[in-house]
Amino acid sequence: MRTLVIGWASFRHGEATAGDVLSMRRIDEALSAVGMPHDLAWSPVYRPDALSYEEVDPARYSHVVFVCGPAHGWQIREVHRRFAHCWRIAVGVTVIDPDDDTVTGFDHVLPRDHGGIAVPDLSTEAATDEVLVTGIILAPEQREYGDAGRHADVHSAVTEWIAGIDCGRVPLDTRLASKDWERCETPDQFTSILSHLDIVVTTRLHGLVLGLRAGVPVLAVDPVAGGGKVTAQADALGWPALIPAEEVVRPEILDSWWRWCSSVQGRAVAALRALPTDNRLVQDLVKALKTGPMR
Repeated sequence: MRTLVIGWASFRHGEATAGDVLSMRRIDEALSAVGMPHDLAWSPVYRPDALSYEEVDPARYSHVVFVCGPAHGWQIREVHRRFAHCWRIAVGVTVIDPDDDTVTGFDHVLPRDHGGIAVPDLSTEAATDEVLVTGIILAPEQREYGDAGRHADVHSAVTEWIAGIDCGRVPLDTRLASKDWERCETPDQFTSILSHLDIVVTTRLHGLVLGLRAGVPVLAVDPVAGGGKVTAQADALGWPALIPAEEVVRPEILDSWWRWCSSVQGRAVAALRALPTDNRLVQDLVKALKTGPMR
């Protein structure tokens, strides 16, 4: 006996949602706890290095367990065809039409909701690990820097790197809007989001400034060759975690500063930068207003 555990996250043309994957993880935990031999198969798009659903040998399995999502669609019909010799069980699924052949094709169905009756989703019980919540704030193209702007190359390097980091990624935009629900309307809303983050990764001046204002360690990357306003602000604030545009292509430098921002030291230094200071620009403005010519 050997069981193959699959779900919508196993299909190339399915989708891997957090709930789907957690539900499969819960079944994995349960079968492991009772010593039942089993494998989890994944979409080659979602997890290209894992056991591929498309390449498993059906003859190796006696049972197939389909986990989570709707019991509906051609992919599930293909499961019934491909694994016709197996005992097929659906667990934690939504049954929309109990007479549909995708449902009746299973030997046993354990629904999460059907006919107005529901049980808690399997994802509520799966074990999870805490990871760092990271805000990603990227600057738009800044034409004022001319040929010194390296935004496209820098952003490509940063996004490729952060995609390989085990963290909760939150794309953010400092631009405000009154009619767009995907953006904050006020700076207070935006800074409130920042206060709940663990780290900020940014190529934008105000990503750096407001992140530190919230006491959050910031991994800042200047997208301008030779240094632009991000470098200037890092110097003004005495913030060390700054990577020049010329060095962002080296992942080991990003890794090193990520570790520092994640460390106790990085968090302590960021907390100190959150303390308010007297800005000389305000003082100089007041002085200029007082001493300027009267018209």
